Amino acid sequence: MKNLRCNCKYRKKKISILHVVIERRNKVTDINVHENCRELQHLGTMPKVKTNRVKIPEGWELIEPTLRELQAKMREAENDPHDGKRKCEALWPIFKIAHQKSRYIFDLFHRRKEISKELYEFCLDQGYADRNLIAKWKKPGYERLCCLRCMQPRDHNFQTTCVCRVPKHLREEKVIECVHCGCNGCASGD
Repeated sequence: MKNLRCNCKYRKKKISILHVVIERRNKVTDINVHENCRELQHLGTMPKVKTNRVKIPEGWELIEPTLRELQAKMREAENDPHDGKRKCEALWPIFKIAHQKSRYIFDLFHRRKEISKELYEFCLDQGYADRNLIAKWKKPGYERLCCLRCMQPRDHNFQTTCVCRVPKHLREEKVIECVHCGCNGCASGD
């Protein structure tokens, strides 16, 4: 640091100058900046400081214990050994817990009206619930949908939906299990 005179509006004062080097398009530019000068910020060369702190909305302390408990269950399900299970069966507990978390937040906001819109959006943004699954639950005919894979035709034989989406009175077999998530039936008519 040197004591020099600056060329900005503070040039009459003797202040300390910090030497900054900026690389742009393989061109090196030397810029002299001091603590009181905002010239570099006006040029757009200094990035804005980002903080990782997320503002937690009011009411979070009411739903946090349940969500933490469900997250602990999710970790246990992810770490469980899947010896002796089919490949698809290993994922069933994870799908069920993800469904349970999304249903919990959906019910709190849409059915019971116990949380605010701000807290609901916070939960969706932070990944506590599946935004797309909740969007389907709002539509008629999808109120009990277990997972999004069960309604996508590209994931099934003959380009249809999953067998768990068939109403119970139309099924040939009375007891079924979805291959994707282990659901026993999520048709809205059941």
